[in-house]
Amino acid sequence: MTESSPTPPNRPDPTVEPAEDADEPAFEWMKPAAAGKPAGTAPEGAAARHDAETPAAGRSRTAAGAEERAAIPGTGERQGRRAERMAAAGTVSAGTVSAGTAGDDGEHLNESLPTSALQLRPPREEVERRNAEREHAANAKPVAPRVMQVLLAVCYPIILLVLAVRAVASPLFLWVEYNRAGFPGDGYGFSTDDRMTYGSYAVDYLSNWSGPRYLGELVSRGGETLFKDGEVSHMADVKLVILSAFGAGAVLVLLSLVAILYLRRRSPGGVRRGLFAGSIATLVIIIGLGVLAVLGWEQFFTEFHRVFFANGTWTFSLQDTLIRLFPGQFWVDAGITIGGLVLLAAILTLILTWPTRKRRGLAPRSAAAAAGDADAGESDPAALKGRRFKRRNGGAADPAGPEAPAGPGAVNGDDKAADRAGAAQDL
Repeated sequence: MTESSPTPPNRPDPTVEPAEDADEPAFEWMKPAAAGKPAGTAPEGAAARHDAETPAAGRSRTAAGAEERAAIPGTGERQGRRAERMAAAGTVSAGTVSAGTAGDDGEHLNESLPTSALQLRPPREEVERRNAEREHAANAKPVAPRVMQVLLAVCYPIILLVLAVRAVASPLFLWVEYNRAGFPGDGYGFSTDDRMTYGSYAVDYLSNWSGPRYLGELVSRGGETLFKDGEVSHMADVKLVILSAFGAGAVLVLLSLVAILYLRRRSPGGVRRGLFAGSIATLVIIIGLGVLAVLGWEQFFTEFHRVFFANGTWTFSLQDTLIRLFPGQFWVDAGITIGGLVLLAAILTLILTWPTRKRRGLAPRSAAAAAGDADAGESDPAALKGRRFKRRNGGAADPAGPEAPAGPGAVNGDDKAADRAGAAQDL
């Protein structure tokens, strides 16, 4: 059939609906949505206000339009399905479905959807355990920086002792000892020059790599052997102890450097804390050894030799060269010098690494106290009010002072400034 085809003679005319409510939408969801609400919904009280404000004619027209829409086949069924879908969507978003039925006791039955299981929290004990583990992990400090700090604190006293021993075992200390006033002379013929020459050989032997012949073949000016076999053997034992101490000191210096480099990169302030602890340990060791030496030098000297040397290998007569070169006063002075050097270094380190507020990264004490007072004033209105009163009446606190007001109505510049400051603070 085309546009030019003739119209059938028996075709009925189409039924035209009345146009009484041509402006009324055919469905509720086609109405414009109110502000802030989805289409198809009206604010509370809107229906009542509409009924109250709509004239009777308008309500009759609306009712007529509703009846006509209801007469259209399938319209009510579609609107019912749409309402069911909207209700189901709102229920799922809430997470639960209300059955809408009441039992005999009037209580509503709420049934949880399967998706609501995702909102269940673990047991309280599990939550507390996880929180405790999380807090412990946040507050726990790494182990490696602590190990490096302990290593630095342990190495520091030994390094200082080794350095002090090295300073004493030198020709400079021999020269100071032999030339100082009060040092005992040799009663068997050694002059100061002889002592300096032969003593320098003995000290050099302790730090070089020569064998026992270095001392065993030395002769005096009279052609006699200078050191006996027992003396040479003891000096060889002393050399072994000294070289071992120097080697251990070198190893500890390397370990300390590694610890310092690590702490400088991984633990700010770790070097200072390690040296501070090491200086305290050094002071304790030196003070303890000094007390033992003062209480009994002979016993202390004997026990010291027994620790490092076998019995009978370190005792000699007064005529032997070692005793003539290094008498008892020499060892007393050497002990005092070693203890003094170590003590001085430990005290300097203690002062330089003392944990002051600035080195710990804290604010100065005055600023911290001012902040604390400010916090206390803010939390205590009575104290804040008292400070304001004192600030305003600062001139009247001491009427006998030189800056007291001359009369009852006089106000000096300080009082005016205090009043302005108090007023500004009140504002």
